[in-house]
Amino acid sequence: MTMDEIISFVDGLDGVLTLRPAPGDGTPEISWGDAFFYYAPDGVTPTRTQPFATVVTKDGPGDEASRLDRPDAFRVNVATGREAFTRWTGHAPGDPAAAAVDPGEADTVIAHPVYGAAGWLAVVNPGPRTGAAIRDLLEQAHRRARSRYERRAGTASVRRR
Repeated sequence: MTMDEIISFVDGLDGVLTLRPAPGDGTPEISWGDAFFYYAPDGVTPTRTQPFATVVTKDGPGDEASRLDRPDAFRVNVATGREAFTRWTGHAPGDPAAAAVDPGEADTVIAHPVYGAAGWLAVVNPGPRTGAAIRDLLEQAHRRARSRYERRAGTASVRRR
């Protein structure tokens, strides 16, 4: 899967706001070329929440283990939560054994090298082995973000009637 295919897939989910920082827009240079996905049906960037998924194209400070400095390397990061994290890694978030896989290995679902303890999974250059998995994980993270948004907005109970 390409970065554009992933962005297009997530953009197709309801209520998604995709931010793509670029030169001249006031965002930090480290974020240029990346993509950040929020559940924001009103189109307004949430101020009190993190994205439910990101695509990063370069190593960040303290986050060099994925070796994104290689040509055409990128990493999809997904806030999956405890249950999916445990299902994929065989360990609870924060368990050091969950981080045993090489974070630079392509086309492999791994504990996020920095945010694994918070239940984030990641895939460097998703391909044939992880394409379906990453789409499923992105959909799950989207549903979790939508539920969190609805709880905060008080719309979950109205929607069930």
